[in-house]
Amino acid sequence: MESRVEDIVIVGAGIAGLAASLGLHRLGVRSLVLESSDTLRTSGFSLTLWTNAWKALDVLGVGHILRQQHLQLVDGVHEVRRVRRQLLLEALANELPSGTIKYSSKVVAVEESSFTKLIHLVDGTIIRTKVLIGCDGVNSIVAKWLGLNKAAFSGRFGIRGCITLKNSHKLEPKFMQFFGKGYRNGVLPCDDKTVHWFFTWNPTDQEKKLEENPGQMKQFVLEKLENMPSDIRAFIENTDLDHFLSSPLRYRHPWELVFGNINKSNVCVAGDAFHPMTPDLGQGGCCALEDGVVLARCLGEVFSIKSSGYIREKNNEEEEEEEQYKKIEMSLKKYASERRWRCIIIIFAAYMTGVIQQGHSKLVSFFRDKFFTPILAGFLLKASDFDCGKLRNS
Repeated sequence: MESRVEDIVIVGAGIAGLAASLGLHRLGVRSLVLESSDTLRTSGFSLTLWTNAWKALDVLGVGHILRQQHLQLVDGVHEVRRVRRQLLLEALANELPSGTIKYSSKVVAVEESSFTKLIHLVDGTIIRTKVLIGCDGVNSIVAKWLGLNKAAFSGRFGIRGCITLKNSHKLEPKFMQFFGKGYRNGVLPCDDKTVHWFFTWNPTDQEKKLEENPGQMKQFVLEKLENMPSDIRAFIENTDLDHFLSSPLRYRHPWELVFGNINKSNVCVAGDAFHPMTPDLGQGGCCALEDGVVLARCLGEVFSIKSSGYIREKNNEEEEEEEQYKKIEMSLKKYASERRWRCIIIIFAAYMTGVIQQGHSKLVSFFRDKFFTPILAGFLLKASDFDCGKLRNS
């Protein structure tokens, strides 16, 4: 049973989905966000946001809120902060009009219908929309509709944890990284009392089962990090078991985005549905925010600006729908054109960074220690200098 008609439907209330919806709202364009969970999804604890992400957050009008809540890790012209995912999602969602996000709304199918798409929900509801945006993560049903494959397994797993202390952790606001045979570990503060850490490695088949047992997972990490400084190791030792999270590190093959469909007709993808990547550059969430701004700008040109001198007549209704459909299609092509190659390059760079940093052969270790660090630093700074632009073309 069809229950409603919407101009723009966004599937997924993650970073990209909320950023796109908020960008459209700033332009005076309404959207509906469908979220399968019954509340905002906050798994993952925290993420790194570089200068490019802060430019996007400032455009969306929430950068100042998040700066007050998180430490700056790098001084100077480049702004880097470790941001708690829950606070980021709440900052974006709280700026949206009431009713924008529809929770407990799982999409099960997408159907063609003339110049619109019919979105089927698990409860039987059908929503007709002029634009469908998939921001529904690595297992995106919208990406599948576009013909994109499932995200590939990188061969590595990641364990993440987060601890909030009663008193200050007294850490310097910087990123600490440790390497071992086939693994990489990082520890960094989010604010005065919260510390995030991660551990990535190439697991055996037996070790892949660790995610089923947090206790064994914790023991495994501590055994691997026995030579870590005791004051830093204590943060992992004191992390509660329910704050351990393990998952395979997935990414989209870059060549799939060279030849595959990011958009088709009035449908497109953004965020992890578009460019899942390994976390080695800390740019996944940053790119998702960029997606949101660029997508809102492109669609805003269709929905926030009326064509001058156009008089709607009843017998021209279908003609008008076709004209708007073509404008939507062109706007999504423009979005895909702007985002495609930047995301391809970052996906590839992130994957290769992980391979090199976790490599334990003598040759790879020599290259990493002698040459790779300055190369990586240069790329990171260049990537973080990117400006996704404003919401309106000037």
